[in-house]
Amino acid sequence: MLYISGARLVGDEQVRIASTKMDGIGPKKAIQVRYRLGISGNIKIKELTKYQIDQIEQMIGQDHVVHWELKRGERADIERLISISCYRGIRHQDGSPLRGQRTHTNARTCRKLIRK
Repeated sequence: MLYISGARLVGDEQVRIASTKMDGIGPKKAIQVRYRLGISGNIKIKELTKYQIDQIEQMIGQDHVVHWELKRGERADIERLISISCYRGIRHQDGSPLRGQRTHTNARTCRKLIRK
């Protein structure tokens, strides 16, 4: 078990697959990080040395927006929409669907919160 950037990585998975478990790192970025560090494609997380793990953490921390930074940015965007009172901001505030989905028969979870 290994934690990098707040994500729990399972030791039996390959590095490129396990890296995608981190918020903000997709398949292409995972391959890019692995290639830049010179890590083999078939190596598993449990086979990495402490030095390689530190390198991965450092590179991801420098070059990519991940985990809490990403979530903070998303929350700031939503707060901005709410503060300017645009349609999407109002829907966020109400807990209703944002993108034109029907609410008469669907969106039960959202409507349950509104009714109370």
